[in-house]
Amino acid sequence: MSKKELVKIAKYLNRKDINRGSSGNLSFREKNGFVITPSSIPNDKLNEKSCVQMKFNGNYKNKLKPSTEWRIHRDVYLKRKDIFAIIHTHPTFSTAIACMNINIPPFHYMIAMAGGYDIKCAKYATFGTEQLSRNIIKALEKRKACLMSNHGQVAFGQNLKQAFELAEEVENICH
Repeated sequence: MSKKELVKIAKYLNRKDINRGSSGNLSFREKNGFVITPSSIPNDKLNEKSCVQMKFNGNYKNKLKPSTEWRIHRDVYLKRKDIFAIIHTHPTFSTAIACMNINIPPFHYMIAMAGGYDIKCAKYATFGTEQLSRNIIKALEKRKACLMSNHGQVAFGQNLKQAFELAEEVENICH
């Protein structure tokens, strides 16, 4: 995985109207940390230099600040060694279902792509908080995607392509 691929997928998610403006965030794991999209930069303005390299202790060296949701990425990487890429989005249909604070029931076979018989909705917590990370980690037990109550969705994979394909599928299911 590379910063170039991260930027390419972030821009693609905007073109597909899965994210808009600077909403959402993407990352991939590295040996001692991860690379994440920056805070408040429209995705169509991203470039490789705007990607923020972070250590697992929360430190980073970049003029730009990391996404406000960096803690989710860090905490999931620390808890789940099987995850190497994370995509958090705010697409229309996933967000609408997440605002209902319900799990997506096993009504369609494609739900299994997320790793379970349903897709959990993580309990609400304020964005960027440790509590939100804990709620997401709980919703991810034996799964690769979840909704975030009153917020959006998050999808994971072995690489950015897998994570983004799963994010697209969760949005299709919600539609």
